[in-house]
Amino acid sequence: MRDLPPDLAARLAEGATTLCHCWALRRRDGLALGFTDHDRDLTLGDLVHAARTGLEAAEASRELGFAVSGGDVAGALSALGLTEADIAGGLYDGASVETWLVDWTNPEIRLLLDLGTLGEIRRAGNAFVAELRGLMDSLDAERGRTYRATCGADLGDGRCRVDLAPLRVAATVRAVPRPGLLALDLARPVPDGALTGGHFTWTGGANAGLAGDVRAHADGAIELWEAPPRAVAPGDALLLDPGCDKRLATCAGTFANAVNFQGFPHLPGNDVVLRQVPGSGPGLDGGSLFRAASDT
Repeated sequence: MRDLPPDLAARLAEGATTLCHCWALRRRDGLALGFTDHDRDLTLGDLVHAARTGLEAAEASRELGFAVSGGDVAGALSALGLTEADIAGGLYDGASVETWLVDWTNPEIRLLLDLGTLGEIRRAGNAFVAELRGLMDSLDAERGRTYRATCGADLGDGRCRVDLAPLRVAATVRAVPRPGLLALDLARPVPDGALTGGHFTWTGGANAGLAGDVRAHADGAIELWEAPPRAVAPGDALLLDPGCDKRLATCAGTFANAVNFQGFPHLPGNDVVLRQVPGSGPGLDGGSLFRAASDT
């Protein structure tokens, strides 16, 4: 049960209401944007919530207990401050969102409906649908360590401790055979596969400042997990960090960092209980397991 402010409760009790929704979106880089489904701009605090953006609540859900609540917001990419390139570039990933119910005749009369973050953003033509995830979504994130054979750290982070600076390589784009595939001129030779699973940051060109991950590396070219949001041209510059497959052999042989390995390679897995004890029972040739007993 939620207690409503007396002024808002009085408005809801009237025969006709003057309510609308407002969304305050704050990106991780500090940029704040406000939107409303009302037909006029509204100011909440020091943030102007822009109207005429084509933004509307498409769906909403509330759950009991620890289930994740959420909803969808649909709109047009012509909305103030929203561009397809920025969305595709991940600038809105994980942005915080406040959802308000507001009396548009007096914006001071309002109720905070939900706090959450932006999840998946689906694009279709010149429109988008953004998924809103409730506060409980943070409980789904992995915390602490898990028992697994591979390393739980990321190459170069505080637990891995590998110094990436001497391993980082500068490159420029030589050609773009297709979106997401880049032929590179590397500042120094790099063995095939060394950049697979690695990370890159654009330092020049239309995508400068954006980053991403490498899917595969071979023959002087890299394939990206996602094509850059803006066009890539020959001569665009980027910095590349090597990848790691998180196996102990790679940690020790390639990075000489086995002392900081964050996995459990010698811990028996579920496959151990399925193995046959050496020297026990008949051979596993598809025949009856009771054949030896029946033949005696």
